[in-house]
Amino acid sequence: MEALDLIQRQIQWNRLIAVVEEQAQTMIRTAFSTTVREAGDLSAGIFDLQGRMLAQAVTGTPGHVNSMMESVGHFLAKFPAETMQPGDHYITNDPWLGTGHLHDLTVVTPAFHDGRMVGLFANTAHIIDIGGLGMGPEGRSVFEEGLYIPIVKCFDRGAPNETFFDFIRAGSRTPVELEGDIYSLCACNDAGARRLTEMMAEYRMEGLDALAGFIFDASLKATVAEIARLPPGTHRAEIRSDGYEAPVTLQAALTIAPDHIAVDFAGTSGLSTRGINVPAAYCRAYSAFGIKCVVAPEIPNNWASLAPFRFAIPEGCILNAPRPYPVSVRHVVGQLLPDLMMGCLAGAVPERVNAEGASALWNPPLRGGAQVSGQAAEVEDFEVITFNSGGTGARPGKDGLDGIAFPSGVRTMPVEATENVAPVIFWRKELRPDSGGAGRTRGGFGQVMEIGAKNDAEFAVNAIFDRVAHAPRGRFGGGDGAAGVVTLDDGTPLRTKGFQVVPRGRRLLLKLPGGGGMGPPAERDPALVERDVADGLLSAGAAARDYGG
Repeated sequence: MEALDLIQRQIQWNRLIAVVEEQAQTMIRTAFSTTVREAGDLSAGIFDLQGRMLAQAVTGTPGHVNSMMESVGHFLAKFPAETMQPGDHYITNDPWLGTGHLHDLTVVTPAFHDGRMVGLFANTAHIIDIGGLGMGPEGRSVFEEGLYIPIVKCFDRGAPNETFFDFIRAGSRTPVELEGDIYSLCACNDAGARRLTEMMAEYRMEGLDALAGFIFDASLKATVAEIARLPPGTHRAEIRSDGYEAPVTLQAALTIAPDHIAVDFAGTSGLSTRGINVPAAYCRAYSAFGIKCVVAPEIPNNWASLAPFRFAIPEGCILNAPRPYPVSVRHVVGQLLPDLMMGCLAGAVPERVNAEGASALWNPPLRGGAQVSGQAAEVEDFEVITFNSGGTGARPGKDGLDGIAFPSGVRTMPVEATENVAPVIFWRKELRPDSGGAGRTRGGFGQVMEIGAKNDAEFAVNAIFDRVAHAPRGRFGGGDGAAGVVTLDDGTPLRTKGFQVVPRGRRLLLKLPGGGGMGPPAERDPALVERDVADGLLSAGAAARDYGG
């Protein structure tokens, strides 16, 4: 390729990133659900006519992006490209064709230029309610977990499918928000398509094939080159989750070959009877993300850069749930996978991995009103989800991050945003002292949250918490982070998973886990220990115990 052509391709690539980022920002600006507009629990991307992802928006979560990468092919299998028309929009929330549970809607839209279909835009967003039991682990099959939408056309040449919208409005506790979010998802794809055709007209492009070839070739070569720099061999690790009926063990053997990395999950615990099971696409999504963070973090995320990562997920294990197993809170287990991958890679590139962190989001679905208290309810009916996180694991040269969502990447929701849409009150939301694991670099701190309903009314929490019985572990001599705690404000313990009512006059008290430390605590700079004590994040007693000062 000539130098001028190479420069032009690079400019077109940068423009493509701007296109998909505007796609995502349009969704955020128009979304009805706080999960999207406040937390950014979404993904957006552009695909070629074969269903291969060219580029993703910077805004988005790995579980959505990397699962969505697989889902577009399923859409094309049911609705071939030659049947698609301008103004068509297709939708599903099938956990095995999308991103792993019914609360995520995926919309795919064809993009046209000069009357010819040139690509597809896709997005995924987490919506507040899809009916059924609500977002929680209690279901015993996916059919109990909410309204199941196969791949269907929600807009036909720009006209809404009114029968479809009648069904989804009737099946949700929050029909206005659900319908509004679907319109938002379609609008964001339309925004991407408009920007794409402007770009193609400016560069006089007839199609995306040449640009796609450039992107895929460069990404694959760069990823393989990074893999080739790693020492070959097989490395093993395991991690424990609290589970539902019993603790869950995730095991992995990661093999570094000259041109690819293969992971085998043999030895992982079997399926659960409750909704913590993980569909295979979601397992691949977070596993690939964990590897990529270590091996090739600077290489753009697309079909080609993910192709060298291969996964063998045994049938019958919790990471390969078949239909119709319950999967509503698959993230509780699935978001532990990057820590598992780093546990394996610690044997190959110890200088690049983090200690274990809180991992899974602490995003309690809260419900109240007559649907909880009957006709005597003191507050109006509400259903809301608030996204929060514990501490991340310590990094090789830096401390862990406090209250940050890794690996999901969603933003912590401001309490004001949640209080604005539901009759709940956050009485406390602060960093949790002494929760970061000790080490040369310490783990990030968790949070303390105290939540009640207005008028001290009773309300319900559908608990989906983990890292309570199994705290985040330190690495290379670092201490473990603090385990999570779930109680009422009077100390009454609550189950870490499942639907429970918080009685009138009581509040929900959550102590989120801290990240594990890295390296011997004796090697920590004493000035940093003194700083944490002065800031009130480390008690004098903990400092003396962990650091000898």
